[in-house]
Amino acid sequence: MKSHASKIDPKEIVQKGYDQIAEKYTEWTKTVRIEERERYTDFILNNLEKGSKVLELGCGSGDPTTVRLAERFSVTGVDISQQQIKFAKRNVPQATFIQGDMTRLTFPAAVFDAVVAFYSITHVPRKQHAGLLTSVANWLKPGGLFVGSMSSGPLIDCVENWLGTPMYFNGYDAGTNLRIVKNAGFEILSDKLETAEDSGKLVTFLWIIARKS
Repeated sequence: MKSHASKIDPKEIVQKGYDQIAEKYTEWTKTVRIEERERYTDFILNNLEKGSKVLELGCGSGDPTTVRLAERFSVTGVDISQQQIKFAKRNVPQATFIQGDMTRLTFPAAVFDAVVAFYSITHVPRKQHAGLLTSVANWLKPGGLFVGSMSSGPLIDCVENWLGTPMYFNGYDAGTNLRIVKNAGFEILSDKLETAEDSGKLVTFLWIIARKS
């Protein structure tokens, strides 16, 4: 059942939800959208030099994406869920992790070679997407890469039962998302709609690969 989050803090919904399903979510990620996740992780692995600095927004428990990235790069992972960060520190001890809201992060300018955001921006209120992408561009070195998924169609403050807990989703249509990324200072290298089964239904994400202009 879907509802609207107008009277509830959406970030509190996301934080509490991922805390509650931390173990279940880790197992779920090993069975859903596997090829999709691997393909975009491979892109980062194949297009950055060893030792590059990578920021992962919405790292979850670190498995499977952070684990692979940290084998080659210096990774900083961010997640709003305290429980997910606890698991991530255990699963990927060589990486650095921050528990917090990705829209409130502060990093020096031009410090990362890439920023990745797999299935995480759709948990952020869409009115904050433009500001977040502008921050991402600021954190990236010239020519740095952004690889992430965004909504393919409009989602307006949706709260639905997902993996047994209330979860918040929000986003714009694909065209609006592409404009937001371009306006933040990126050149779009690739944009593709990726559809896969997710919790018994087909779900489509817009995947974007972009370079800081």
